[in-house]
Amino acid sequence: MEPMKPMKPMEPMQPMSGGETWWPGDLGQPSTSGSQNDMRYAFFPEKRRLLVEQGGKLTTYDSGEHRISGVSQQSSQSSSVAFTDQNGSVTLDELKRC
Repeated sequence: MEPMKPMKPMEPMQPMSGGETWWPGDLGQPSTSGSQNDMRYAFFPEKRRLLVEQGGKLTTYDSGEHRISGVSQQSSQSSSVAFTDQNGSVTLDELKRC
C-alpha cells in the first residue's frame, strides 16, 4: 500500500458574473429587480421608473410615489401582474407609461 500523497492547493475562487444589465445605463442600479415566468422588472426609485419586459417588449412606467419592492403574478397562465409597494400592491394599469 502506498502512503497518502499531500493534497494539492486549491485554486482561488473567481467571483461570479452578475450578468449583463438589460436596462439603460443612465438609470443606474435598481433597488430591486427580478423575473417571473416570461417577465422581468427593475425599479429605480431615484428616477421614479419601473421597467418591465414581457415577451421581449420593454415598457417604462412612471412609478410616482410608489416604492416597488416585489412582484407577484396571479397564475402562470395569466398576465395579471401586481407589484408590492409601501401601501400593499399596485398594478401596471395604475401606473403611467413613459
